[in-house]
Amino acid sequence: MGYFRELPDIEYQSTLSDRDSSLDYIRVKNLFRRVKLRDDLKNSFTLFNKYQIADGARPDTVASEVYGRSDYDWVVIISAGIVNIRDEWPLSNYHLYNYSLEKYGGEINATKHYETKEVKDSSGRIILPAGKIVDSTFTIPNPNNPTVNLIQSEVVVPVTNYEYETRKNEEKRSIFILRTEYLTSFVSDIKKIMTYTKSSQYVDTKLIKTSNTRVKSP
Repeated sequence: MGYFRELPDIEYQSTLSDRDSSLDYIRVKNLFRRVKLRDDLKNSFTLFNKYQIADGARPDTVASEVYGRSDYDWVVIISAGIVNIRDEWPLSNYHLYNYSLEKYGGEINATKHYETKEVKDSSGRIILPAGKIVDSTFTIPNPNNPTVNLIQSEVVVPVTNYEYETRKNEEKRSIFILRTEYLTSFVSDIKKIMTYTKSSQYVDTKLIKTSNTRVKSP
């Protein structure tokens, strides 16, 4: 992921048992240095396009399609507001089925819950909206004949465990992605944000160094 190239470095005192000296340091990427979109920009339709993630697509393949470079996968992730890629990026249909099978086993097609169907009266007015979670025995009076209840099959529908997981996965497919005309400015701003300013730990714009608290000789 190209994002890690943009992360600045940090040196901290070595904790390795085979270090040569108490003065030894280890240089690593500063993973605590991260960026996110400002909340007030998330709904700006002039900056983003709505994008539907295809089955099996990954952040790098989306970046390659949209920006012409797979190493801009981090731009896709940040602009989509994704923090945990494992949980927030949709699984392929193949991996979704295997995930569901592992999670539910033989109960994969068992009923998870019941939901309402949409019910309208003779004038086309919605009496009962669809998608409300209810008990299996839920029913309502017939809007065109209030003296009798509607039969349950007209009011509720079962949702299986696999259908439930599929719905959750499908919701993850719709993301917003930074428009190409703003890409250069976005990457430039990220590079600036990832540089260090003068401090007691400052070495240069891409490196800081922690204090050495070890007082005994190696």
